Amino acid sequence: MSAISSNYDLYSDLGLTAAEEKQKSGDLGMEDFMNLLVTELTHQDPFKPMENSEMATQISQFATVSGIDDLNTSFDSFASNMIAEQSIQAANLVGHEVMIESYLGVLPTGGSLTGGVYLPSSGSSVKVQITDKAGVLVREIMLGQQDQGIAQFSWDGFTDTGEYAEPGQYQISATASIDDSEQALSTMVNANVDSVSIGGSNGVLVNLEGLGLVSIDDVLEIH
Repeated sequence: MSAISSNYDLYSDLGLTAAEEKQKSGDLGMEDFMNLLVTELTHQDPFKPMENSEMATQISQFATVSGIDDLNTSFDSFASNMIAEQSIQAANLVGHEVMIESYLGVLPTGGSLTGGVYLPSSGSSVKVQITDKAGVLVREIMLGQQDQGIAQFSWDGFTDTGEYAEPGQYQISATASIDDSEQALSTMVNANVDSVSIGGSNGVLVNLEGLGLVSIDDVLEIH
């Protein structure tokens, strides 16, 4: 078996670069791996030497695993930066009003419940219905003909009988006549951002007045 020349650059021949920095304790770096490989070659059976292809395969496999670890580290760093950026954006939302997709809305004391309905195409007889927790209809708002997109609505808190409704949560539903058939529409509501919650598996959350926590990704508009 021919000896391995000390001038032979195995890293360069395989398209690899030897690590210049010492790996932290407990990690197996490329230099450590090559030392193990040289030891293996030194103590191998001279009548059954390791094939070149087998040696190249071992090095390639180690390099692949090392590369995946580096990639995972990069992704973790990227994710951390994204969360930090979202946290800054979310903090700036406190005190502002945002729009989210929801079938629940909150009527504040002395205020109005506002939001929108989404039409996939132009429609007529657009109608928004407000019901209480018991499912009783308290107000029906007619929006008439609307173009494709988001049609805004506002409920002043008065019921169809002319009385002012109790402040609190109400259910919202909407329909429209599209292509000669009545279709249910997606509803959205506006709500004030009280605070921001950061961390955990759910990422960055905004706490909406009367509605609770929702992901910052669910925010459609900022007013």
